Amino acid sequence: MTPLQALLALVATTFIPGLELRASIPLGFFTPAIREAMTLTGVVLTCLATNVVLGVIVFAVMRHVEAILRKWGWFDRRVWPLFESKREKLRPLVEKYGAWGVAVFIGVPLPGTGAYAGAVGAYLLGLDRKRFWLANALGVAMACIAVTALCALILGGADLGVFQRLFLKVGEAG
Repeated sequence: MTPLQALLALVATTFIPGLELRASIPLGFFTPAIREAMTLTGVVLTCLATNVVLGVIVFAVMRHVEAILRKWGWFDRRVWPLFESKREKLRPLVEKYGAWGVAVFIGVPLPGTGAYAGAVGAYLLGLDRKRFWLANALGVAMACIAVTALCALILGGADLGVFQRLFLKVGEAG
């Protein structure tokens, strides 16, 4: 694998909704071909930058996407409820903590959180662009630190049980 192929694999994985850097960092850490093509620092910085840019892009296009999609009835019946559920998950955090709440929502490396969900939720809640950009960068950095630390512990030989077995299986598949 060339460095460009490794870079593209990480960027593509980061852009997958629901995965983001929560999957691309372990992919970079535990896939031998990527490890040969890139340093671990390169892996982390690539995934971090890509995930930050991803959030900014999603937030920026939400107004246009909503305007187009709201013209169709199926959107209101099938898709809009998904947006509403993200908004309702995010609302208590935004009301209590403002942009910091969005950052925490994005930064917790659990299913249903991340830059995609944070951007959609922040848009729906009317968070302004600058506050979202800051929240997005902080949240993605938090997730990046958590995932990188976990991967580094595993690489260092820490016995993390199910996490270790899961990440090693991901690496073997690549």
